[in-house]
Amino acid sequence: MTGPGAQYSPFSQTNNVVLVLHPIDGIDPHAYEEAMRLAGLRAAVYLGKACKDVTPDELEVYELSPVTDTALPRVAYVHTLLSEGLLHDTYLYGVDAKKILPTLIHPNEVMDGAIVSGNCVSACDKHTTYHHLNNPVIKELYRRHGKDLNFIGVITTNLSVTLADKVRSTDYASKLVKLIGAEGAIISEEGFGNPDTDLMMLCKKMEDYGIKTVLITDEYAGQYGASQSLADAVPQADAVISVGNANEMITLPPMKRIIGDLKSAEVIAGGFVGSVTGGGGLSVEIQSIMGSTCQLGFGRLTARGY
Repeated sequence: MTGPGAQYSPFSQTNNVVLVLHPIDGIDPHAYEEAMRLAGLRAAVYLGKACKDVTPDELEVYELSPVTDTALPRVAYVHTLLSEGLLHDTYLYGVDAKKILPTLIHPNEVMDGAIVSGNCVSACDKHTTYHHLNNPVIKELYRRHGKDLNFIGVITTNLSVTLADKVRSTDYASKLVKLIGAEGAIISEEGFGNPDTDLMMLCKKMEDYGIKTVLITDEYAGQYGASQSLADAVPQADAVISVGNANEMITLPPMKRIIGDLKSAEVIAGGFVGSVTGGGGLSVEIQSIMGSTCQLGFGRLTARGY
């Protein structure tokens, strides 16, 4: 929340309530995960109720008004949700995203809390509920709605682990984008590795329909940026926005106060044995910093190709 790592995370600029939870001996990992998730949700409800009747400092209006200019390109947003099981789940109106078919929703529903994060993947590209509520892709599409594009809606879809599920979801999502008459689509990824295949399948199928796509993803190109960035790729993916290389190294100095267990940095993604340096500092990949390569573009990193 301070020091050189602060620039990589939006949560260095927010007031944070942190729950420090410890498992009892012998607890099943699924039960521990559920208990942690419910504790977080209960804390969020408690804070939400406390703020319910407070007059906001600022009011913004987001209205998806009809566009009469038929020359403006019709653009949809395909919002992929991580849904791979234990520690990799997201919820749409309380339903585990593994169980949903791709769904067309109003962008304001995302802002209103329709999507709740329950995953604990690599910190860098985990989309927290805060990220969903303040999705910068949706905000930018609203800003340009009726000016240089016609924002026609959001399609949520899952990111699965089996080939059959990937085929079904990407077929259905692509069909929905075509049915609502999109000429272009922005597709944001969540996670890396396995989800790279879903991202590329979505891209190929929409491009084959004649729908121009732009992909948003982070990269895992090795600490020196020389490795293969994505686990999958297709020729149709010729418009890709990178939000940074998660393997980039950073040295974090010792802090006067630490919340949680510092040694955890050696076992989470981005850390390694020896990450805790002398004096209590950290040497880690930015992969271990929450939101550092958020694939919604909620950060300060990008890459430029030459």
